Amino acid sequence: MRAVTDPETRLPIGPEVTATPARRPAPNIRLEGRTVLLERLDPDKHAAALFRAVEAGDPAQLYLYLSPPPPTDFAGFRSLMAAMAAAEDPFALAVVDRETGEAVGHATFMRIEPTHRVIEVGNILYTPALQRSVAATEAMYLMARHAFEELGYRRYEWKCNALNAPSRRAAARYGFTYEGTFRSHMIVKGRSRDTAWFSITEEEWPARRRAFERWLDPANFDSGEQRVSLSTINSPTLRAGDAVLRRAGRDDVEAFDAVHRAAFAQNREILGREPLPLLIGPDEVLSRYETWLLEDERGLAGTLALEPRADDLEIWSVAVEPSRQDTGIGRKLLSAAEARAKALGLGTLRLYTGAALTKNVDWYGRRGYAVERTEELPDGRQVVHMVKHIEP
Repeated sequence: MRAVTDPETRLPIGPEVTATPARRPAPNIRLEGRTVLLERLDPDKHAAALFRAVEAGDPAQLYLYLSPPPPTDFAGFRSLMAAMAAAEDPFALAVVDRETGEAVGHATFMRIEPTHRVIEVGNILYTPALQRSVAATEAMYLMARHAFEELGYRRYEWKCNALNAPSRRAAARYGFTYEGTFRSHMIVKGRSRDTAWFSITEEEWPARRRAFERWLDPANFDSGEQRVSLSTINSPTLRAGDAVLRRAGRDDVEAFDAVHRAAFAQNREILGREPLPLLIGPDEVLSRYETWLLEDERGLAGTLALEPRADDLEIWSVAVEPSRQDTGIGRKLLSAAEARAKALGLGTLRLYTGAALTKNVDWYGRRGYAVERTEELPDGRQVVHMVKHIEP
């Protein structure tokens, strides 16, 4: 978060946000995906199928990290479902397989705070019929999308027992950021629980949404097997040779902007106008593109902004901190772009640069990029588009 200065005290304070509260989930909620449907939990409609799905697995394992004990009979299970369905917070949803029409899990919106626009997803029960399926991931996508885009929340939380390794892996896979562990946070079933906290913020959601949708795209599957994993798409690090880049987050905006602007200063002098990558604000860059940072002992050395597309990876921006130029940082950033393309199963990389920046055109040419076309933009500037094909 970028702080602002209070005009009276001159001390840092948070930026202003709209005071309009978010909305609570509606009783008639219905979230429809390609493989799954989420609707308000109804014990008359969902309990029997859900009980069968639980009994088909290992109830003790399924309920190990949930607050209720594992069900021993249908009457007790239905009573639990009725209590969940009657509550407004947590607000329980049944996860229904669209092919069979039967409930195979449940999840809730909980700790709902419309004033602060914060909401949590929790009480997730995925039975064996739902586990490790496209529907399981699509359900989490639909809930997150609904929270951000339809209800108006700005923070989406995921919390779990710190010992629950599968839940922690799932949070990372879905693109949640780990924020820390609250020690001795709860007592559950007579045992002390440390709680791991994760979140996605509204600034991060556009990138997380694109990751979900890229993974859920039927083209990402071949005979039911995924081509690229969601963990790969949401990976927080990018390795290329001895270089390790990390994905930029909301706290990196100022550092990114400083290096990005400094790196393009020379281009501004040559072009006589603002370079295209600087026409977009840094917050929007981090929201719209995969933005990667290469750091060394002196701090931020270079930045790389990428846009994975259906058939190629666009290198939208390559920026090297001026004091580190001509030290190999640029080559490392290009190598990282190629590594990312391979990880995503893309065999084509594209980039563009100003036609007047002949040194750039030559530099990319020496690294295997060929001129594909030259475009004249409405403002009169000419842009050279370049392409490189690799083995994905």
